Formats: sequence, structure tokens, C-alpha cells
Amino acid sequence: MNYKQCAKTLLTHENILIVTHRNPDGDTVASAAALCSALRRGGRTAWLFPNEQIGGKLLQFSGKYFAPADFQPKFVVAVDVADEKLLSRGFEGEVDLCIDHHPTNTHYASETLVKPEKAACAELVMEVILCMNAELTKEEATLLYIGLATDTGCFQYSNTNAAAFRAAAELLRCGADNTLVNTLFFRKVSRARLMLESMIYAGLRYYREGEIAVATVTQEMLEKSGAVEDDLDDLAGLAGRVEGSVINITIRELADGNSKISVRSTEEVSSSEICAVFGGGGHEMAAGCTIYGDPEKAREMLLNVIDEVWK
Repeated sequence: MNYKQCAKTLLTHENILIVTHRNPDGDTVASAAALCSALRRGGRTAWLFPNEQIGGKLLQFSGKYFAPADFQPKFVVAVDVADEKLLSRGFEGEVDLCIDHHPTNTHYASETLVKPEKAACAELVMEVILCMNAELTKEEATLLYIGLATDTGCFQYSNTNAAAFRAAAELLRCGADNTLVNTLFFRKVSRARLMLESMIYAGLRYYREGEIAVATVTQEMLEKSGAVEDDLDDLAGLAGRVEGSVINITIRELADGNSKISVRSTEEVSSSEICAVFGGGGHEMAAGCTIYGDPEKAREMLLNVIDEVWK
């Protein structure tokens, strides 16, 4: 499906529900909210599935689009969700259309718009909106800028390319408030986040003479620092700041004792290949998965897989 076909499909349906992914980030939430706004401008009834995991920063941009309890959808759209196993907690049912940029997308939806070359799903949603309407509103531009900026680490990650900068320029032309986005998501953090970062840096472990850096975030660390979900954005990028590292792993202990894994790597190793062993996936240099075990067990299992993947 191309952008025009996707836009036409959306505008031929009514009562549309837009679903984000578990452990939501800026791209899935803000892109979904922008799409919801544009659909409403196109005369469609559209709502977001009320993902209970959306934190404070993103909730202020998306909460007003949450579907009421009695809403009965007739068409379901997933945004930035590569696999049906990653759909928001509490969502049940089939997905009619998926808009995504992950190369590991499983094509679980009836129809798909997938562009793996794009740095963020926000770029796809921007093109779809422009096919539905002649212009973006300032609110939609700001939302899409949130998605693009957060998924590229404020244009620092390796997925940043010329197309991403062109999209950012177009969003700024349409009125995106980049000062607000940069301040809220990149320049200011809570004292709890600063304390948590100090614990993470103090506990970094290194393997293969520093080519592998592993950061661990335990429930005890969260309690001591007072950090909440809204303080946990982009933890995966911290281990990657170590000079000489090739593979950077962040292991976050979940409330049930299992481990959420984020892997970042340089071009010589596939993060996606590592995470695929545990049923996860993502991009070549940025991927994630869940390992059913505590952080110590997860670390051992990951290092064993890396020995096989990265000879």
C-alpha cells in the first residue's frame, strides 16, 4: 500500500480506533494523535485506544483523544506496531490497517503501509495526512515533530538521514513548536531521573575489553531514586555513550521480575538479530525484546547469544 491508497482507505471508513504499542514511546503516541486529529478534520469519527502506559509528558498531548468506554470501532489502525504481540495492553480484536516503519513488521494486519527506510513512523503519518488534507495544523506538526525527534534521539541516532531532516523542515514550516519539544523531551529532566542516571552509570559493566557495555535498571533503583515511568525515556541511549562500545545493552527489571531489553549497536553487529532470538526485533542498530528471567539471567543469556551472532 502506498500513501495515497492508505489515505483513501482511511477516508472510506468511519468510527476509527487507533492503537499504539506497549511501553509506548513518543513516535507511536504522537503519530497516533496526529493521525486522529487529521481524521477528525476529514469528517471522520476517530479515537485513540486509551493505552494505560502512556506517561505524563505524552499524556498531555494525547489524553484528549482517548476513546470513551462506550465507543464501538468499525475500523482499527495500528501505528508504529511491528507485531500484534506488541499491541497496547487491554486491546483485543483484529487490526485492519498497520502504519509502521519497522523492517521486522510481521504483516499481521489486513492491510499495511510499511516503510523501513524511514527513521520514524511520524514521517509516514505526515505523508498520509498530506494526502488526506492539503496542509498540517500546527498541533499536528508539533505532534509529528515529537515522534520524529524522539525516535532519532533529537537527530543524533544512526537512523537519522536526509529524509528525516527534510521531514523536520516541513514540520517546522507548518508550525511545529520545536522549542517546546526540545525543552520538554531533551533539555529538562527531573531530579529523580538524574539520580537514576547516576546509579546506572555507576553500575555499568563491560565485556570484550569494553566493546560491550551493559546497563541495568532494577526495581530497587527505581524505588531509591523515586523515578516513575515518565522518567524512563531513552534509557537505552545511556550505555552507548561509552567510548569504544560496539554493542550497548540496557536491561530493565519489570515489576513481575522479568527483563525488558534494549539493544543498540554499530553497523558491524545486528541488534535485531540478537533480539530475534528472544522473540523481539526492531532495526539493525536498535532493537528490543523481553527475556523471562531476572536481570542477571538476562545478562548471561544475552552475552551467550552475542557470542554466537558476533563471532
